[in-house]
Amino acid sequence: MTLPSLLFALMLASLCGLLFHSLRGGTGRRLIFYIGLSAFGFAFGQLISIWRGWSLFTFGALEIGMGVIGSFLFLLLGEWLSRYEAKQ
Repeated sequence: MTLPSLLFALMLASLCGLLFHSLRGGTGRRLIFYIGLSAFGFAFGQLISIWRGWSLFTFGALEIGMGVIGSFLFLLLGEWLSRYEAKQ
């Protein structure tokens, strides 16, 4: 993967995190948390796409469709796990 495609992938992952934050709300820490989760999810979606040979929406070397799906799956899972409170 080239540097421009890596930067474009980070931009798309950040955009997914910002969109999720605008829908769910929260503090600045949550925003950083969402952007980080989104980046990891986007990379995971890319890896699954390469490993399984799936292609949803390709832009050069970047598999945008699977990256966005992975991003939102990680965001939903992270949101659910972060809201969990232990019983006393």
